[in-house]
Amino acid sequence: MTAVRLTEGVDLVNTENIGMTTNDVSPTEAGLKVIITDKLARQENESVFSMVGQQMGQAMGRLMERDAIALFTALSGGAHYGATGEPFNLTNLGACIANARAAKFGSKLVIIHHPNAIYAVVSAALVAAAPSWSGGPLSGFSEALLKDFYAFSISGVPVFQTAEIDEVSGQDYGTGAIFDPTAALGMLTSKGLSSATQRDESLRATEVISVADYIAFELDDARGAGLDYDVDAPSTTAG
Repeated sequence: MTAVRLTEGVDLVNTENIGMTTNDVSPTEAGLKVIITDKLARQENESVFSMVGQQMGQAMGRLMERDAIALFTALSGGAHYGATGEPFNLTNLGACIANARAAKFGSKLVIIHHPNAIYAVVSAALVAAAPSWSGGPLSGFSEALLKDFYAFSISGVPVFQTAEIDEVSGQDYGTGAIFDPTAALGMLTSKGLSSATQRDESLRATEVISVADYIAFELDDARGAGLDYDVDAPSTTAG
């Protein structure tokens, strides 16, 4: 919307269009089943049901996360920042933030990318900061990097990592995103994650079933953009 200056005694006649659109989405079921035999339950010292329940919850969490990540490529009509094979560094990171703010993505920006891409940012910053290490405590961004390594904020934008971002097949980059999580993407849940057990006497076993009914969807295409940067694994032997 656009605000205008007014003149005393003159009626305000301009009106603004709120630009509202609606999204029609339908949650879908997702879940998994594990069969725990009586013999397995008797042989284990630890609670098999607790261990299996934890793993099932983690599996459902990964599925929901990957559903959200799959939406990154379509943000801003598929126009991405970065490029195939481009390393993620402080310069590129800062440019992404500047472009996102210039495009008015929103006031609550976040960045999400693969751990290897985030490592590239951290590694470059640590190399740049190395000469000052002998001079006493580091401050500002370098201090935050040394303290948290992967979890940090820059220019007020928190940066997160997830290994659920895949490398594009046959290429050396993955697609993360910069977006306003309150406006760009949504997650509609009609039924939260629930678990139930069912006894199968003839099998001498118990079925454990976890189910959720949800859908991840794009809320406002113009409030985010994909980030294409190198996600190759860093060397663990470079000295």
